Amino acid sequence: MKARPRIAIIGAGWAGLAAAVELAGQAELTLFEAGREPGGRARRLNSAGSLLDNGQHILIGAYRDCLQLMRKVGVDDAKAMLRLPLLWQRQGGMRMQCPRWPAPLHVLAGLLTASGIGWRDKWQLARALQGLRWQGWRLAQDITVAEWLTAQRQSAHLVEQFWRPMVLSALNTPLELASMQILATTLRDSLGGRRADSDLLLPRSDLTALFPGPALDWLREQGLQWRAGVRVAQIYPAEQGVVVDGERFDAAIVAVAPYHAAELLQEPQLQSQIKAFHYWPIYTAYLRYDADINMPVPMTGLQGGTLDWLFDRQALSGERGLLAAVISAPPPAVRNLDRASLLDRVQADVEVLLPALNGLVPLERQLIVEKRATFASGVGLTRPHCRSRVQSVYLAGDWLCPEYPATLEGAVRSGLTAARQLMQDLPSSRVAGR
Repeated sequence: MKARPRIAIIGAGWAGLAAAVELAGQAELTLFEAGREPGGRARRLNSAGSLLDNGQHILIGAYRDCLQLMRKVGVDDAKAMLRLPLLWQRQGGMRMQCPRWPAPLHVLAGLLTASGIGWRDKWQLARALQGLRWQGWRLAQDITVAEWLTAQRQSAHLVEQFWRPMVLSALNTPLELASMQILATTLRDSLGGRRADSDLLLPRSDLTALFPGPALDWLREQGLQWRAGVRVAQIYPAEQGVVVDGERFDAAIVAVAPYHAAELLQEPQLQSQIKAFHYWPIYTAYLRYDADINMPVPMTGLQGGTLDWLFDRQALSGERGLLAAVISAPPPAVRNLDRASLLDRVQADVEVLLPALNGLVPLERQLIVEKRATFASGVGLTRPHCRSRVQSVYLAGDWLCPEYPATLEGAVRSGLTAARQLMQDLPSSRVAGR
């Protein structure tokens, strides 16, 4: 009987974990992680003694691979996340809530009853979305979102009320730079899919408990070797396999950020492709009060404020008095602020949204800055193939998913793709006689 192949996976983010779960039972797996905990850029962290996430993530109903993987490792997604029909609430701006009607009637009903925009803007928005649907959500040639909005005659008011905050939330890239084709794909899989595909899925737990923790526990039960706190320094090809820091494996999956992959593999074409990548930060500010939070909905925005979206962590995960404020792709005026000044501005926004907190001094204020949270979803960005030019080495990460922006679903899909490609390529002769 032939022994199973030995596979090294470098990086225990959502992509690396997805690859490991896919390969479990087919290979002997060793998972290397430079940090101490799994999850990558979507995990729990210990900040000044408080367990917070390194960013506030939401999922949508269209994230089928994420949901399927959670269920496989024993996570009940119905309990782990609050599912809400598409909701768009921005104080001082547009408000829309879609009913649980069949698609696309749910979007039409939500748009017809929306406040904050007039009938002309509603018509122009509906016309633009329907035009994308008729085109099969494909553009003849990719252009920036801003160029497309001009061609679609979307008013400046509609752009500021809907398109700009939506593009920042979905792509974490300013619409003047963002790829319209990537946005169209995102719209196809949410607004253009089944009614449930556009549902918002808000985690009720910290992000580690949502998937990375259960996935690692499940994998270790399957025999995976977990090597935490190990930063892999060298990968090079060997006869019928690959050597990772002096240890031979039949193949390896490198599931790290693009700039780390380029440094680790030292492969000229990959390095050239990755030079074209640019990155945008995401700021998450946490404010904890000695008071109960009473937001009408667990997620709301503020038009014209510093924060983009405010999340009621008390309603979601039961953490009394805790709020999470997200700022996507912050402009230079925000990035140039010191932490205290930025937190002051976020706190002022919170007091606008929740007047009951006026005059209360937060018990705790934390600012989590992910400087390179996502790659910029720009026009014409070429994604590398999951099969690298280094023998027996495969790539995974949200930056490899060809149609998606930087999302958890993109990361999971890339990990599954890399694992399946590896097993397809691996000749039986490599593991014969082991």
